[in-house]
Amino acid sequence: MSNPTIAAPQGTAPADGSPAGRAPAGGRPGSARPGSARSARRRGLERRNRPLWMLLPGGILMLVVIVVPLIVAVVMSTLDLDQYTLQSWLQAPFVGLGNYVEAVASSPLLRSIGISVSFAVIAAVVTLPIGLAAALATQNRFRGRALVRSLFLIPYVLPAFVVGTLWRTMLQPGGVVDSMLGAVGAHPGLWLNGPLSYWSLIIVQLWTSWPFFYLLVVAGLQSVDPEVHEAAAIDGATWWIKLRYVILPYLRGSILLALIIAFLHNINAFTLPFVLFGVPAPQDVDVLPVLTYTTSFQSFRFGLSAAMAICSLVLIAIPLFVYLRAVRLDSGEEAQR
Repeated sequence: MSNPTIAAPQGTAPADGSPAGRAPAGGRPGSARPGSARSARRRGLERRNRPLWMLLPGGILMLVVIVVPLIVAVVMSTLDLDQYTLQSWLQAPFVGLGNYVEAVASSPLLRSIGISVSFAVIAAVVTLPIGLAAALATQNRFRGRALVRSLFLIPYVLPAFVVGTLWRTMLQPGGVVDSMLGAVGAHPGLWLNGPLSYWSLIIVQLWTSWPFFYLLVVAGLQSVDPEVHEAAAIDGATWWIKLRYVILPYLRGSILLALIIAFLHNINAFTLPFVLFGVPAPQDVDVLPVLTYTTSFQSFRFGLSAAMAICSLVLIAIPLFVYLRAVRLDSGEEAQR
């Protein structure tokens, strides 16, 4: 006697594991799957209804810290603002682009821009090989590597005020530097005044900023695949070939980022030259931030100093735009690949 066929209860899944009420995988082509359509529609709704209000605190902070001071600086740069009109600065005489014309034509702005740019470029370019050499020297494990790496970071972690005070004491006439040079028969000079002050500023900036390149290169070396080192060693590559064709291609992004950040940091340096040389600074080290400070708080030409600050902002934005453009092009090329 044959057993009767028992129907599956409603709501239970079929034996092949497919959900109840849904066509099996081997069903007719083109059959729609309502569950997947609903999930796709739900994802679209979630994407459109993201809680953008969570960006509100950061937006308000950016508005208060960046946008509002920038707008105030632009307005001040169009006014003849000095110590007499500062109390009611909104009623100060409107001069339009007069402050910008005066800054370019009759103030030492262009000379300060030249000094700042040359100082920033020399300091960034010279510190790069120093930081690269220090990173490569401490890449492999050896006894006392942690101590050496800690000592390398001392110039970078010291505050700029401390560094400026320390080197100002050392570079004083008859100080430590003059005594050391006199011991080897060299003729000491005026390090804090005259033409030598420019090179003194560069030397101090080199001493305090090379660990920054060291840190970024050490971080970049971690991305080098160990198998690449092994392949280069098997092929018998010399250290120069390995550095040029193996290590430096991996470090291209880190080096470019370090150069841009170092340039922007050096061109904005105020504390170090201010503490090292005081104000008014010697003509050879009258960098743009110090000139803006003296114009504002010694000459009390607040409108003119605001125009100088806007010019410095434009000067800083140029290399930053070039870097962001280069990064965007690199990202586009990688996406195409």
